[in-house]
Amino acid sequence: MKTYKPTTKSRRNTVTIDYRKVLTASKPEKSLTVGIKRTGGRNNTGRITATHKGGGNKRAYRLVDFLYNKHDIPAKITTVEYDPNRTAFIGVAVYKDGEKRYVVLPKGVTVGSTFIVGENAPIEIGNRLPLKNIPSGTFVYNIELKAGAGAKIVRSAGTFAQIIAQNDGYTQLKMPSTEIRRVSDLCWATIGEASNDEHKLVKYGKAGRSRWRGIKPTVRGTAMNPVDHPHGGGEGRQGIGLRRGPKTRHGKQAYGVRTRTPKKYSNQNVITRRKNGTR
Repeated sequence: MKTYKPTTKSRRNTVTIDYRKVLTASKPEKSLTVGIKRTGGRNNTGRITATHKGGGNKRAYRLVDFLYNKHDIPAKITTVEYDPNRTAFIGVAVYKDGEKRYVVLPKGVTVGSTFIVGENAPIEIGNRLPLKNIPSGTFVYNIELKAGAGAKIVRSAGTFAQIIAQNDGYTQLKMPSTEIRRVSDLCWATIGEASNDEHKLVKYGKAGRSRWRGIKPTVRGTAMNPVDHPHGGGEGRQGIGLRRGPKTRHGKQAYGVRTRTPKKYSNQNVITRRKNGTR
């Protein structure tokens, strides 16, 4: 991590990742990028449906490969790059047939490292294979939820899931949230844990850095009018009144309640619920 001399109040509190020691390229691979339009949290009618979004620096979207559909062809990592659209580092993987693709890099992989995608690939960091062929206790990331649909979960910086058991065509995984869920053992996963595990130690230091990232300030409900929030209104500072507890702007309980949909289609795959307040 990188700290700064306290030349200003914000510098005193800023902690960043020392990218110079990690990254090997300053510009993305142009053939693997496309333009992206920011929505500002608004839907197709112009209404704000996702709050605290807007502004921010312009970005190019990196076309990261989550399908990994080139089987049994060795690939070599040629760069380690920053991606503004995700927390983990990405890199250009050059396959033996010459094709280039962006992949989310695992922790410990550097330029020159190789990996392979295949059913009988060795159990080594960066290799990708079906869950049924990975032994219990192994750390994995970039995990599919449906076979062939591409990696959907455990893709953020420093995250990993641990394989607990194999049973009746399913693999039991302990998720980063402490939840234990089962996934079809035909789904694929990558060995290792996602790179940039120091991401959680970053301190922005000032409000402006959040604005650069497109994150707008969060206004307290008590500072609003009654029409805008259940906590709003009153002369001067007010409490939340005779309510069971804090509420969201939509009138739902904010803390200490379970938010998972009772009839969610994937409930049958959750063996042990996550512990509230535990990451």
